[in-house]
Amino acid sequence: MIIIHPDVTEKSMKLVESENKLVFVVSRDASKSEIKTAVEKLYEVKVADVNTSVTPRGVKKAYVKLTPEYKAEEVATRIGIF
Repeated sequence: MIIIHPDVTEKSMKLVESENKLVFVVSRDASKSEIKTAVEKLYEVKVADVNTSVTPRGVKKAYVKLTPEYKAEEVATRIGIF
């Protein structure tokens, strides 16, 4: 399993609105290309860019920027986090 669950925090909600990005908690060994493919298949969108970071607690987060023709708010609403 590559994508574990969406990250629902105040910061991630601001990114949905301001930068058209979705934030997910992902598997530690998932690569950016694997994350991109998984998001595109799961949510039927096109991904422009993926950035990742590992928190001090060891949780890996993926910041997924969608292409302009897809709205992060619509995807967030569809998956029940907005």
